[in-house]
Amino acid sequence: MKKFIFAILLGFVSISAFAQVKNAPVPGTDGNKYVPYEQRTGNESVVYFTRNLSAQGLIMAYEQVCGNISGHVGVKLHTGEPNGPNIIPREWVKALMAKDLPQASIIETNTYYAGDRYTTEQHRQTLKVNGWTFCPVDILDEQGTTTLPIEGGKWFKKMAVGSHLTNYDAMVALTHFKGHTQGGFGGSNKNIGIGCADGRIGKAWIHTTPNQDNQWDIKEEEFMERMTESTKATIDYFGDHVTYVNVMRNMSVSCDCEGVNAAPVVTPDVGILSSTDILAIDQACIDIIYAMTAAEHHDMVERIETRHGLRQLSYMKELGMGNNRYILIDLDNGCRRITAAEAAQGLKPFVKKN
Repeated sequence: MKKFIFAILLGFVSISAFAQVKNAPVPGTDGNKYVPYEQRTGNESVVYFTRNLSAQGLIMAYEQVCGNISGHVGVKLHTGEPNGPNIIPREWVKALMAKDLPQASIIETNTYYAGDRYTTEQHRQTLKVNGWTFCPVDILDEQGTTTLPIEGGKWFKKMAVGSHLTNYDAMVALTHFKGHTQGGFGGSNKNIGIGCADGRIGKAWIHTTPNQDNQWDIKEEEFMERMTESTKATIDYFGDHVTYVNVMRNMSVSCDCEGVNAAPVVTPDVGILSSTDILAIDQACIDIIYAMTAAEHHDMVERIETRHGLRQLSYMKELGMGNNRYILIDLDNGCRRITAAEAAQGLKPFVKKN
């Protein structure tokens, strides 16, 4: 029965998504090649940085970039598989929402893979297991999907997202920055592009070629581009009323989708970044990773480059989603400008906390 339903969905994909493009698109290249800062061009955005990995640090980072967040607010958070060890600590999120977002809801979507968040019923049970019970959690695709237009996309003209997304006036992308099995890394772009696409249609458009047996056959540059176009649909919808916070902590090379089966963390914890520019914040996190010592970043860089994950950044730039140059502001030291290399100095080896 599941295979039959999956075939129907993919048939719908072939009609609704891929027929939108007149000529077959060609993926970009060089998603495995890091571009140093001095080789980039264009304007600079502002990214804030603190080494304070705590609820207080999270609040401080968010409060730098919250000027346009008002009305009915959705906090896009990866709430994790049951007992996932690496997700953003619940108490940090609880403290942030109590202080700055008391009327907000956490927003999520169901997964594309069968598991503990595949159906809304399963998902709500997992939310309880993981302790996301201190505020409303809206599963955006609980009542189906809607579509948002994508301006300038080459793979899609629209993206299917959870139908509840358009109930919100503003969105905070609160992201656990880490590696990712297919995307290379998971930053704000992945959190939104995959995390707001609904679990049955939108995620299939991103991950699967119609009539393929492999549910995850779309990879490397093409996958990065599809995911990024999905992100663009959502952030264009919110306009200036979206902001981004990335937490560089417990950075396994595995996504939080892998839960207790995630690869052990070997990359040092860094801090928390925030910005109103999605490209700038994800680029700054990548730059900090690359500025680490070879021993510190070996596993993460290998994961990013073997998946061609850096195409996320270059395609965001091509789509006009932000700047890959930025001013990094050190909130711990008088708001002076620092480099990614300075942010990566003196890191301590990761120690698993009980």
